[in-house]
Amino acid sequence: MKTRLLFFAMLITTSVTYCQMHEHGTIELIPNIGYSGSDLYGDDVDFFDPRGGIQFGLVGDYYFNDRWSLRSGLSYFSMGAEEDGFELKLDYLNIPLNANWHFGKTRRWNLNFGLTPGFLLTAEFDGEDIKEGFESFQLAFSYGIGYKIGISEKFSLLIDIQALIGLTNIIDDLDDFSVTNSGSSFNVGGVFVLD
Repeated sequence: MKTRLLFFAMLITTSVTYCQMHEHGTIELIPNIGYSGSDLYGDDVDFFDPRGGIQFGLVGDYYFNDRWSLRSGLSYFSMGAEEDGFELKLDYLNIPLNANWHFGKTRRWNLNFGLTPGFLLTAEFDGEDIKEGFESFQLAFSYGIGYKIGISEKFSLLIDIQALIGLTNIIDDLDDFSVTNSGSSFNVGGVFVLD
């Protein structure tokens, strides 16, 4: 029993020691991967069900002080929807441009928000290429919350939830018909601190 208590105390002490409050100019690189869920919103899309997929990428934080940073990078985001066993697959390369607020006593929590331009990589319905019917660009409002688990002074694990809501129509050449994407992902990433 004493061994377990000692191990638990060492784990808590180690986590508190690596609080990772950063100064101006600090950069963090965060490769991440996660499970995503997405859906369509707009005109005549009520019959679609959400689609599950993956999200992965490399984002970075540039710190202005110990509370604020700019988060950006590249992210592959699997979006779309499903209908009666058929899959509408819309895959995007996203570039988040988010303000990131670090809070809590040791700044382990973060809340980010901003705009995310996205570029359509593939558009398929039941395996058939339908990319010509979709806009090649979408703009979305993105936001998320995360928590860092300190491992060492230069490395942490990040667990976060990210979401985005499409602001632009994804259907090409239909002015009176509007459909947008929305999606969220649960991610795990490694945080590497560069000085």
